[in-house]
Amino acid sequence: MGKQKISLEGKNILITGAAGFIGHSLAVRLLSDFNNITVIGYDSMTDYNPITLKEWRIARIQGAVNYTSNKWIFIKDDIADKKAVFNVFEKYNPSIVVNLAAQAGVRYSIENPDTYISSNIIGFYNILEACRHSYDNGRKGIEHLIYASSASVYGGNTKAPFCENDIVDTPVSLYAATKKSNELLAHSYSKLYKIPSTGLRFFTVYGPAGRTDMFYFQAANCFIEKKKIRFFNYGKCMRDFTYIDDIVEGIVRIIKESPKIENDSDSVPYSIYNIGGSTPENIVNYARIL
Repeated sequence: MGKQKISLEGKNILITGAAGFIGHSLAVRLLSDFNNITVIGYDSMTDYNPITLKEWRIARIQGAVNYTSNKWIFIKDDIADKKAVFNVFEKYNPSIVVNLAAQAGVRYSIENPDTYISSNIIGFYNILEACRHSYDNGRKGIEHLIYASSASVYGGNTKAPFCENDIVDTPVSLYAATKKSNELLAHSYSKLYKIPSTGLRFFTVYGPAGRTDMFYFQAANCFIEKKKIRFFNYGKCMRDFTYIDDIVEGIVRIIKESPKIENDSDSVPYSIYNIGGSTPENIVNYARIL
């Protein structure tokens, strides 16, 4: 699949999950490093992670836009609300959509499956439908849809290192299944409606203002509070920790190069990338470092 260069200047960029760890970091980077852009942030501000943390992230984004030619717009709503999603597309006509909104977490999905279906399946479907209809009424339409998948799609795969071409049909959690579903849905919309889309399989993102449900965050808190750190599977667990700035750098590079739409009717403008540190670490060693 060939690539199509995209200039960000003068573009409206929609980031869902803008109050999230990756979403807010991406918004800050775009508003700081590019000129004459409008970033539309969209987030439902759930309390899965502390609201105060999300409010801090939004304030940090606002700080990045001061004294520049750029604009920042924030909308509090849920991507599972189809009407709200369509209203944003119709009002702001984004050229680039980065869908980072999702219910994250593997263990949380065992007790709260409805949340994952609502956000990760219905919500992502609404984004795809809005992208599809963005070409209506003379509008230019979407130049590139980027969306968050996850390394969890590799599930029960035993081959290492993981490769984007590996078969990923053995998810071991509902969360992983929803992310694999996102990839399948995006592929079908790319095939049917020629929407250039790129899925990003993130590997254990860490860094300042990160997700409080992640092991590295919880283990650090246990250490500070002199509590026992819980290990699962006897500590036999590897994580490919990837620093947030590297994740954002990967997204920015990918935003600017969309899968090219070919005249061939059989071509699909669709890509998948692993975004990881490529140096897996045992979580017991992490705890020893603490």
